[in-house]
Amino acid sequence: MLTEKDFIATSYNSIESASFEWSAPSNIALVKYWGKKENQIPANPSISFTLNNCKTITKLEVVKKSENNSFSFDLLFEGKPKEDFKPKIQKFFERIEQYCPFLKEYHLKIDTQNTFPHSSGIASSASGMAALAMNIMSLEKAINPTISDKYFYSKASFLARLGSGSACRSVQGEVVVWGNHAKINGSSDLFGVEFSEIHSNFKNYQDTILLVDKGEKQVSSTVGHDLMHNHPYAERRFAQAHENLSSIKAILSTGNIAEFIKIVESEALTLHAMMMTSMPYFILMKPNTLEIINKIWKFRNETQIPVCFTLDAGANVHVLYPENVKANVLQFIQDELVGYCQNGQYICDQIGNGAKSN
Repeated sequence: MLTEKDFIATSYNSIESASFEWSAPSNIALVKYWGKKENQIPANPSISFTLNNCKTITKLEVVKKSENNSFSFDLLFEGKPKEDFKPKIQKFFERIEQYCPFLKEYHLKIDTQNTFPHSSGIASSASGMAALAMNIMSLEKAINPTISDKYFYSKASFLARLGSGSACRSVQGEVVVWGNHAKINGSSDLFGVEFSEIHSNFKNYQDTILLVDKGEKQVSSTVGHDLMHNHPYAERRFAQAHENLSSIKAILSTGNIAEFIKIVESEALTLHAMMMTSMPYFILMKPNTLEIINKIWKFRNETQIPVCFTLDAGANVHVLYPENVKANVLQFIQDELVGYCQNGQYICDQIGNGAKSN
């Protein structure tokens, strides 16, 4: 098992210049992580579907500097300078400096863009930090070609976690577990691991994201996680996450969609219940979120079509369903749900395989 010390780069060469390009997707947690310890360690394990279409594409150009006493980088978003993103990247580089000391030897040009609308309410920090971490590992591979693929991907996930916790689940695999769990071999608080025991029922699973509210969240995820420290129900919630992860491990292996729906919807509502019972308390769901949930329940009861929902820490609704009912569900969305979306907008996505080199 790789430890934190294993990720400290100690032996590497230098290059004059190079360029790399990676895309990394967003992901949607089925068992939610909410609450963290120091250094981006999760308070409970989580498991997520890796998405396919909602992704960040990042190009990294590096040029050797004469001095290496500070980080030096330019940041472009969709081809234009983005100064307000730079403090977050600076903080990320400071966090990973001990693991990637070679970064100070180069001037970096980071050019990034999303395939989904910016400020659409879809978390771009996971895909963005994962794509950047993959590029940094390509640089490390260029200056130290001896590193293995296992090390490459594990360290990329480890670095992405230090930028945004859930980003570690966007590196590799259709389904990814992050956080120590007694029944999942190789699971770690330090990086995400691919969960491979997936029944054919969950292959090409669909996720249509209904954009209920594209505005900025009134409470950041960082603040929300911190509110779990003194939360009256925190310990029970953390235990519940372990229990639900054990259950969903078996469900994903056996293909039991009915039980999958129960766990996934319960987890989504529990996440928001934690927000509503913290101090200070807050509500990120909107009236249209609840309208959509009730419509999904009614449709499922009347048709027996196995469609369900999950939520992130926001108002948007992820509608999850098997590929073989895609036509029925998309018709239902068009007929009954699109009116609850801001400007009628939604995004069709499905399970993907993680980051890709372009």
